[in-house]
Amino acid sequence: MEEVVEQAVGRVIEFMRSSMGEQFTIDDMARAAMYSKFHFSRVFQRVTGVSPGRFLSAMRLQEAKRLLVSTTFTVTDISHRVGYTSVGTFSSRFRASVGVSPTTYRQLGGFPPQTSALVAASTPVGPLAEGGGLGEVRGRVGTPRGDLPGPIFVGLFPDLIPQGTPARCTVLDRTGPYAITDVPPGTWHVLSTTAYPSFAGKPVRAVAEPPSVASAGPVTVPPGELVERIDLDLRPRGALDPPVLLALVDIRTIVLAATAAS
Repeated sequence: MEEVVEQAVGRVIEFMRSSMGEQFTIDDMARAAMYSKFHFSRVFQRVTGVSPGRFLSAMRLQEAKRLLVSTTFTVTDISHRVGYTSVGTFSSRFRASVGVSPTTYRQLGGFPPQTSALVAASTPVGPLAEGGGLGEVRGRVGTPRGDLPGPIFVGLFPDLIPQGTPARCTVLDRTGPYAITDVPPGTWHVLSTTAYPSFAGKPVRAVAEPPSVASAGPVTVPPGELVERIDLDLRPRGALDPPVLLALVDIRTIVLAATAAS
């Protein structure tokens, strides 16, 4: 039964991909799944972890990232190709999710020079750092295939789409134990993804290689407490996983930060 449900959700995701430049509704997506609108929304969220609308938005921004670095289409053209009727709305959502404007993303080719910005952005400052009450999350990152070299990103996000600046994050040089400190009290999803090792700012692995991903949660971190054994099992990102939209372009930002610090 679960396989049938996943196939239905997969049909909708393929419909989203093939119709990305068009305007369509939740009713259209439900018809692609062959479910009622209300049943479809519940099923889609259960399978993917996010709502159909959030998943579609992430897919559109992920495709925009690809077009920005692989084509000469204007930002306006790209916004229309991924389904936005307003280039202003597209640009503001791109910046909020990815961390820089579409134009800057293109100019940098996906490799921002500010190597420590994402890790620094998730570091507590001011009264939050001084006031105590911050917690810690610990666990292990592993794979079914055994040890895996890094860099491997682990971060805390409010939901299952890794976008915007993480609440806190860390970078591992290989699979194994991790610890995220100074965690604000609250409920978080622990998300992990592999990075592209880099040399002189260029990726060693092909950019087209799909990342491995893992998630756990939601995890509630009480004030000042340690939450342990939040383990993550990396696996290749599949069609039912939300796209990875990290702040400051992508995971390679953190790769360069880790390289610079070593």
